[in-house]
Amino acid sequence: MNVLRSVSVFVLAGLFEIGGGYLVWQWLREGKPVWYGMIGAFILAMYGVVATWQTVSFGRAYAAYGGIFILMALIWAWKVDGFKPDRWDVIGSLIAVIGACIIIYMPRNQ
Repeated sequence: MNVLRSVSVFVLAGLFEIGGGYLVWQWLREGKPVWYGMIGAFILAMYGVVATWQTVSFGRAYAAYGGIFILMALIWAWKVDGFKPDRWDVIGSLIAVIGACIIIYMPRNQ
């Protein structure tokens, strides 16, 4: 498995899921126009497509993605929403990423 490609797919999928969800949130919770929700729904659907580009099985890819998503969601909240993660947010996300890397990148006996 090419780790760089895999990480790139995780990051792209995370941006699609978080970005699409953010637009739907803006539409439904913040009173933005309906087209925010429509674009958000399309981007969320594209997330489902991008996630299939991983080279491992569905279950392993999605389990590992959860850890990557936690870190990316905190970064998004910090950079886009002005949320300031505290040390426990950082420690928790690092633990999740380490777990995700163990799930997807550790060698397996075939």
